[in-house]
Amino acid sequence: MTAQTDTTGSVTAVYKVSGMSCGHCEGAVSGEISQLPGVSSVKAVAASGEVTVVSAAALDEEAVRAAVDEAGFELVGRA
Repeated sequence: MTAQTDTTGSVTAVYKVSGMSCGHCEGAVSGEISQLPGVSSVKAVAASGEVTVVSAAALDEEAVRAAVDEAGFELVGRA
C-alpha cells in the first residue's frame, strides 16, 4: 500500500511490524514512532501486526524502521 493523503493534507501509511503480541508491545512501538517529526497519530494493533501512522508528510521508511527497532521489534515493510 502506498501512503494516502487525506483532505486535511495528512498522510496515512500502514506498516507491518513483527513481534508485537500485547498492549505493551503496541505502546512501545506507538511511543517510538510518535516521536518522529510530523507524526500526529499512531495506532498499533498487535493481533494484525499493523501500525497505522498519520503524519504531516510522507515519512522516511528508514526512520520508521529505526523507531521500530528502538522499540525492540522488526519493521517488515508497508502493509
